[in-house]
Formats: sequence, structure tokens, C-alpha cells
Amino acid sequence: MSNIVKILARVVVDDLNEAIPLYQALSGAKAAKFSYGSVNLASVGPFLLLEAEGADGYTDRNATILVGDLAPVLPEIERAGGEIMVAPAAGPNGERMVARHPDGSVFEYIAIPDS
Repeated sequence: MSNIVKILARVVVDDLNEAIPLYQALSGAKAAKFSYGSVNLASVGPFLLLEAEGADGYTDRNATILVGDLAPVLPEIERAGGEIMVAPAAGPNGERMVARHPDGSVFEYIAIPDS
């Protein structure tokens, strides 16, 4: 069984409230709004919307990958020659980390146990 639970497409939008209706219509899911630091976000089905105001430090990521457990992710990335950019730490939706894969792709990983 895969440790990857879901992959969220990251979308930077000018206005979170204006953008949400389209992504709700496309996905059939309700928006869950939250903040992390200075960034306002909304999770809508397979989309993670980030409001442009305050999102500067978060736009380098290709996607957000939800996993059951971060523990097996770290050694695999390091074994492949990748780099842990932000070490595992608590976040608003679970333990999170940011890693650069050897090909240069940058992903945020969030652990959502019991999924």
C-alpha cells in the first residue's frame, strides 16, 4: 500500500474568496479555509489555493503531497540525493516538511495519519 494518500495542486490566486467558487464547482468539494503564518489558504478537493498576498515564500513548491507517515519519506529523499529544505515540524494540518528532489522539484509533504 502506498504511503502517498493524495496530491494537491498548488494554485496561487489573487483573491481567495473570489477563487473558491470555481474550484468548488470543478471538484464538487467544499472549501476548508485556514491560515499558516501570513498565508491564507483553502483546501478544495484536489486543489490547495494560496492567496497571493503573503504567499511569496510558498510559491516554489510543485505540489503538496499528503502521506500517512513522514518517517519513510526522509530516508528515501536523502538516499536519492535530494535535500530536506524544511525539517519535519508541526503545521496546521499535521506534521509537515519541504524537500527538494534530485531533479530540482520541490514538494511539501504533510503527514495525515489514519487516512
